Amino acid sequence: MTSQQIRQQFLDFFKAKNHLIVPSAPIVLKDDPTLMFSNSGMTQFKDYFLGYKEPKAPRIADTQKCLRVSGKHNDLDDVGRDTYHHTMFEMLGNWSFGDYFKKDAIDFAWELLTEVYKIPKEDLYVTIFEGDASEDLARDQDAYDFWKKHVDESRIINGNKKDNFWEMGESGPCGPCSEIHVDLRTEEEKKSVSALELVNNDHPQVVEIWNLVFMEFNRKADGTLEKLPAQHVDTGMGFERLCMALQRKTSNYDTDVFTPLIEKVEQLSGLRYTGILADEKDIAIRVVVDHIRAVAFAIADGQLPSNGGAGYVIRRILRRAISYSYRFLGMKEAFLFELVAVLSNEMGGFFPELSRQQKLVTEVIKEEEISFLKTIELGLKRIDLVINDTLSKSEKSLPGAAVFELYDTYGFPADLSRIIAEEKGLTVDEAGFNEEMAKQKERSKKSSAQKVYDWVILEEKEQQFVGYDQTETETYITRYRKIENKDGEYYQIVLSKSPFYPEGGGQVGDKGLLVPSYAEGFNIAKPELYFSADLNVSEDLIEILETKKENNLIISLIKDLPKDAGAVFYAKVNTGERRNTQANHSVTHLLHEALREVLGTHVEQKGSFVGPEYLRFDFSHFAKLSEDELKLVEQKVNQKIKENIALEEYRDIPVAEAMAKGAMALFGEKYGDTVRMIQFGSSKELCGGTHVKSTGEIGHFKIVSESSTAAGIRRIEAISGDKSAEYFQNLELQLSEISQLLKSKDLVKSVEKLISENSALKAEIESLKKEKAQGETATWKNDFIEKGDHKRLVKKASLEAGSVKDIVFQLKKEVPSSIIIIISDAGDKPMITVGVSSDLESTYHAGNIVKELAKEIQGGGGGNPGFATAGGKNLAGIDAAYQKALEI
Repeated sequence: MTSQQIRQQFLDFFKAKNHLIVPSAPIVLKDDPTLMFSNSGMTQFKDYFLGYKEPKAPRIADTQKCLRVSGKHNDLDDVGRDTYHHTMFEMLGNWSFGDYFKKDAIDFAWELLTEVYKIPKEDLYVTIFEGDASEDLARDQDAYDFWKKHVDESRIINGNKKDNFWEMGESGPCGPCSEIHVDLRTEEEKKSVSALELVNNDHPQVVEIWNLVFMEFNRKADGTLEKLPAQHVDTGMGFERLCMALQRKTSNYDTDVFTPLIEKVEQLSGLRYTGILADEKDIAIRVVVDHIRAVAFAIADGQLPSNGGAGYVIRRILRRAISYSYRFLGMKEAFLFELVAVLSNEMGGFFPELSRQQKLVTEVIKEEEISFLKTIELGLKRIDLVINDTLSKSEKSLPGAAVFELYDTYGFPADLSRIIAEEKGLTVDEAGFNEEMAKQKERSKKSSAQKVYDWVILEEKEQQFVGYDQTETETYITRYRKIENKDGEYYQIVLSKSPFYPEGGGQVGDKGLLVPSYAEGFNIAKPELYFSADLNVSEDLIEILETKKENNLIISLIKDLPKDAGAVFYAKVNTGERRNTQANHSVTHLLHEALREVLGTHVEQKGSFVGPEYLRFDFSHFAKLSEDELKLVEQKVNQKIKENIALEEYRDIPVAEAMAKGAMALFGEKYGDTVRMIQFGSSKELCGGTHVKSTGEIGHFKIVSESSTAAGIRRIEAISGDKSAEYFQNLELQLSEISQLLKSKDLVKSVEKLISENSALKAEIESLKKEKAQGETATWKNDFIEKGDHKRLVKKASLEAGSVKDIVFQLKKEVPSSIIIIISDAGDKPMITVGVSSDLESTYHAGNIVKELAKEIQGGGGGNPGFATAGGKNLAGIDAAYQKALEI
């Protein structure tokens, strides 16, 4: 049975059990502040469990793309070392939202595994939650009784809280679970040791394949448990492990989920995969074929590799694969990108995003590979310097701080540093490395740490967002909670009616004011009198600092809690910022359409930022835009602005209806059953942001810059409206000032004349410098002093770096067995240059000499045995450096 057939049989089975089959949610999460990635099948349904949203159906089944590489659920370090851990994996799941519970979930699982998939009953073992006295949780007797109908009691095992109480994170829905394990050992092995001893003990052939979670609780921020409003079922079956069981393999990597990728790696590397666990080559191949899936799906879902957040996690996974292939497969050139076509061929049918985004995914991975391979080469050169320095001091251990710098600053893998050190007979100062790593983690923790308290609920009420139609409204606080971060204490509030747009879809959240009804001089029946009278400096006035969305709640941030949180308030959006922001948002729609018209329909939005000051728009395209293309895009957008096209808005329409109208959906975004469609003429997009009523309100559009952010991704930064007018006013003012300075109205001609004169003067200066350098060379040849086996020259001079270099190389050629040290103070910074003639390079090392001297000028540098330089900060240290050079 192929993996495709196994997946389809699962979905067909639950469809027959009246489950709605839904597609996988994106692997990258954009609207959940508690998680970067979907780490389980239940992630996309969290709002249903918490009661924030109504489920599409009481019974649902799907296969969900998952990623476990950060936080509590992190399998990254296990990947490649065993047969069944993965970064990206599929989670087959069936769900009940307040419908069936333990009995049906257990019956369904047993029927599917034993009657449809035909797994021998005697090979299956189940675990149940044994209870936990510390949390007053009883043994799951119901699950035990239901399992007894299918399984011999001897194969029902009590499990502790770690194994049999499932939690998705530090807080959120949770509950007892019942795992199903399968024994895949040979009959001979089964006779020697009972599977009862191997369940949950990391045996590669006695593995968990399905976990039935019975959602009964919500873990609050303070760690306590509260009952959920209804009981739910959340099951997750590891697709790769299921394939291993049904295809009777001893490793996930031996199934057809991975074998096409492994065969491609064998073809490209010329190496053969044997499946040996301890073999470094085989470990590397397993790492490569696992990691390429994680990276490809993440990029296809809109997450590009970057230096921060989720993007950094993806870049780290990719670099781990590159590092393994470089070290153990001998792959010095980019090749991982060639696996994307194989992956798309195998999985693109069920996950069409992979096929649609294949070109982009391929190009991004290729560019990342090429870039990191250069980093590895640069790192090898840098670690050679560290090794040479260590050996020159007769030390046996590389400094932990130096290895950490290679890892943290240059992205050079620490384990690669360890291997190279071992080859030279050295070790790494692990304590020093760990100390630096701990410092970095502490810095990161301090910069991002936030403590969130539990909600104080004043009223259980469904929130109403009125911000599309109103920027002011009467309201009151339904709940609030305190948060603490590096900037101090704040409060998050939820309003019964909110006009504040929450950050989302690239648009920044609204700011504004909250006026309590008890504020002096405020009459809530006539709020306009309060604002027009300029009385809004009252100490009772509350500033809305930002607005975000979490678990379907619009949350506004304030500094201090009002003295009467239960009062009636008047909420007012900062309309100036909102007006500019929505103009920028509307113009991104026009820009998207113009780019597709000018460049082609392959252009798709890949990210955006929309604020009151400017907009940023990322899109897929594989070449820099020419001046003519940029000009044409600008013209098309401004033409639509001039036409003053009225906004057509469709709220809460079915997704299918919006798509039938021609709406463009942004790939990687998660849309509900109903959506909002924004239309400006022929521009039609699914969008939740705020917009102008007609394009004429935008005023004018101006592209400020166009650049690359990643392989196949271009970025346009632009301005509109008031900011566009300011831009041209500033240009006009600058041109006027330049005209006055040049005393000319023909600025082009005057600048051309300046450039010509400047070039002539530069040439004259360079000629004079060469003459001076030649003069110094001729003079200094007579100043060398015999010092044992060499001749030494130490000089202080006021020369530029280029002249010093010329002198040093000329003297090295003309004076055999020479060491030249020149300490110069050209400009406002000191510089030390050391040259060693070629016949002495095996005895003396210019890089080591310059490092020692650079300490006196508070600088650093390096080089090869024949030539090295160092710059510094301390001009006053030149004399000390000169003296040390004489004595060294």
